Amino acid sequence: MKIRAQAAILFCAFALGAGARSQQGDPLPPPRAGFSFPDNQTLNYSVDWRVFPAGVAAIHFDAEGAREQITASAETIGAINLLFHVGDHFESTVNRTQGCTYEFDKQTVEGRRQVNSTLTVNYGKGTVVLDQQNLVKHQTKHLETSVHGCVTDLLSGIFYAASQPLELGHSFVLPVADAAHTVPVTMKVESQEIVKTPMGTFKTLRVQPTASAGVVKNRGDIWIWYTDDQRHLPVQMRARLFWGTITFRLTGIENK
Repeated sequence: MKIRAQAAILFCAFALGAGARSQQGDPLPPPRAGFSFPDNQTLNYSVDWRVFPAGVAAIHFDAEGAREQITASAETIGAINLLFHVGDHFESTVNRTQGCTYEFDKQTVEGRRQVNSTLTVNYGKGTVVLDQQNLVKHQTKHLETSVHGCVTDLLSGIFYAASQPLELGHSFVLPVADAAHTVPVTMKVESQEIVKTPMGTFKTLRVQPTASAGVVKNRGDIWIWYTDDQRHLPVQMRARLFWGTITFRLTGIENK
């Protein structure tokens, strides 16, 4: 059953660019004037694989002084859960005004696979450190590489993109840190569309993340639909791969 991590991968839509060789792209663009990350808010999503309900997902935001903590979780449900259980947890800590990632943690349970990893960015030293532990094979990995300037990560990058103007026909580049590499991911604003979700109908801007190297190349397509307003709320996310399509749709927002 190839749903594997893809049931949660849209939290990390940029993860399909992971595994690319280390590159130095454009610097992280500053947020637009007046933008602020959410605080004490949870976004809930349904997850469909092809036409079948596959799981549920939630993303929570907390402000801690100058830092923003973003946590995300995904769980398979129903028949999909019986065929292949996925229970993933992600946590990202970023600078609220600059978007720079300080730490990105992943705890993944995908079938028999269980892997925990922590990515730590030290801007003072100019380093990115990855520590990874395979709980099934009892293997560990430690990688360290250099970083030049501010970078985002696989989770917070989705929401940092919302800090940009998102002008139709325009694109911008986000330097994304993953597995101790920096991958430039291009975010192209492709079209304006009306999107229906369980939460309602929205006017949106469809954005496609792409990378010139890594597994994103020749593997499939990813899109994120942001509301066409000041919030730029991601109301729908989709990955279309050779074995099927996974879609996240916003079902509700909790302020707590």
